[in-house]
Amino acid sequence: MKIIIFGADELGLMIASEFYTDNDITVIDDEQYKVDAFNKLDVSFITGNGSNIEILKQANIKSADVFIACTSSDELNIVACLTAKRISPVKTICFVRKEEYKYSLGLAKDADYNCDFYVDNIIWPEELLTQEIFRIITVAKALDVENFADGRARLLEYKIAKNSMLVNSMVKNCEFPKDTLIVGITRGGELFIPNGETVLHEDDKVIFMGLSHSLDILAGKFFHEKEFVKTVAIIGGGNVGLKLAKGLEALKLNIKIIELDEKRCEFLAQELDNALVINGDGTDIGLLSEEEIAEADVVVSVTNNDEKNLLCSLLVKHMGASRVISRVSKNTNVALFEKVGIDIAVSSRTAALNEIKNNIDETNIDILATVEQGRGEVLVIELPEKYETKKIMDLKLPAKAIVGVIQRRKKIIIPNGATQVMSGDSLIIFTTGESASVIRDFFEEIK
Repeated sequence: MKIIIFGADELGLMIASEFYTDNDITVIDDEQYKVDAFNKLDVSFITGNGSNIEILKQANIKSADVFIACTSSDELNIVACLTAKRISPVKTICFVRKEEYKYSLGLAKDADYNCDFYVDNIIWPEELLTQEIFRIITVAKALDVENFADGRARLLEYKIAKNSMLVNSMVKNCEFPKDTLIVGITRGGELFIPNGETVLHEDDKVIFMGLSHSLDILAGKFFHEKEFVKTVAIIGGGNVGLKLAKGLEALKLNIKIIELDEKRCEFLAQELDNALVINGDGTDIGLLSEEEIAEADVVVSVTNNDEKNLLCSLLVKHMGASRVISRVSKNTNVALFEKVGIDIAVSSRTAALNEIKNNIDETNIDILATVEQGRGEVLVIELPEKYETKKIMDLKLPAKAIVGVIQRRKKIIIPNGATQVMSGDSLIIFTTGESASVIRDFFEEIK
């Protein structure tokens, strides 16, 4: 597949790094010095503006399959995608940072009137980030939360505490509730798929899949007792902070939001119904103490600056905050944040990358989610009409993976080895990031 990427910043480099081994990649940027970052990749680099027709022709846009615009300018990305669409039937993917562009471009594509120029896929990373933080906040103590099958099934990730009854227990002896499965464990930075003989250790990050109700029972039994999130403090009142606060207000939670810019505070106060808006600096220890920010059930730092988020998070953690979530712009900083004691570091980049994969991969397999910064993947696989019914134990998968959920029409099944899979089933499968391509190829061959 031929892919053209307009934008050579960190996001463009991450996309190119993901796809270059199996695809023909051309990168466009008007800053020649950025080419050095791509030297280790087998890609072509063209210096110029991706909204210029001559530059697009030089990149052979007419033979391209996908055009991705991911510069730091929304307007430039939009113009580049529309220009590419004007001279080629290429599939366009446009990154935007403003909410109004996400929805206006989507409406243009789906409009009733005829329009030759539109953007095929619009990705707003801040929306994906907000959705992830929202899911995590609403489940006490969870490190990660993913919803499947309209919320009837879930993935939850927890860390095993020092005093947990699970420490030093074999998986087969844990008596987890019915309709739940343990599908992955991260230990020492490495994710693996456990079996019944696996012994659980303190500080293991354990990933479960199952019916939502059953996972609630599991959480109450092993990870928290009658513990619900009631108060949330948000540091940073930008797009993510505002959107997050609106969603949490709808759940009737008590919200405090700290924002440094006075005019932005006035806007936040108008937009939010019940949240307490505080004009101040999230790194001001006196302010944090006076407003009892560390007393909140969850503290979230979502400014657009990694260094400030790290400092704010460390301060409230030092002041006794029990659960801190921090926004990370650079994927390389995620491990650093967690290493120094931040409970959960989240980045929009991984979710955005999954969106790209699903948009350009025209198969019966999609990525529903990734966990642990891509070390684990959740795939959804639609079995074809002529698929021969067989038990899960007889699938003979070529790599370690667990079928965590089966969606059969309106029915949700949490399977075991003896459960049969049949034509028309949607299988939700958990596997490691390195094994995901092998599992995908296996099911592609049987479609």
